[in-house]
Amino acid sequence: MIILVGGEKGGSGKSCLAQNIAVYLTLQNYTVLIVDCDPQRTSSDWIQARNTNPQLPLINCVQLYGKIRNDLLSLENHYDYVIVDCGGQDNLALRAAMSVADHTIIPLRPKRRDLKTVPHMEDILTTCKMVNPKLNAAFVITQCPSLPNQASRILEAKEVCASYGIPVLNSITHSRNIYDDSEENGKSVIEIEPDGKAALEIKAIVDELLTMEVVHGHEFN
Repeated sequence: MIILVGGEKGGSGKSCLAQNIAVYLTLQNYTVLIVDCDPQRTSSDWIQARNTNPQLPLINCVQLYGKIRNDLLSLENHYDYVIVDCGGQDNLALRAAMSVADHTIIPLRPKRRDLKTVPHMEDILTTCKMVNPKLNAAFVITQCPSLPNQASRILEAKEVCASYGIPVLNSITHSRNIYDDSEENGKSVIEIEPDGKAALEIKAIVDELLTMEVVHGHEFN
């Protein structure tokens, strides 16, 4: 199964989410591969730091760019899950991954500049579903403020995404230091605090994504 974590907006936590999804599935005894398509090599560097610690479960990682469709289809035969980390831009690798992915998760912060990318992402998803009808795509709101008086921003962000007919996960992530701390050490939030709030957020996102029903048809709205 191929899970793509991608989108047009940088800084929304795509690599962090991809890494934590990979660890969560690995701890469920699945074989997992991370495909790093981001020129910044965030996930590749994380894997390099991780694999120096023999106490952590080994996760493999490869770097691919450009026309990666056939590569992903080949890799899928060797792993239970292939997690694709695409950089924050519309490029050939993003569209190639969408053309074969089972699930695409698009992280967005509840900020206006992130939400401005939603219409174009809807266009990309509609195009890719023409060649990949099985694609299950959803937005997830990330790095949310924890203050109660900011809750309306989260709801408004979900409403903007939903207005384009694209599913939005109920699960979200909040802005927490543990996400940065774990990434610097090649770990996931689940490995640092298995029962912590961040770990519960990641588990909820993966469980919700994998149980969603596919929106049929080429157009979302």
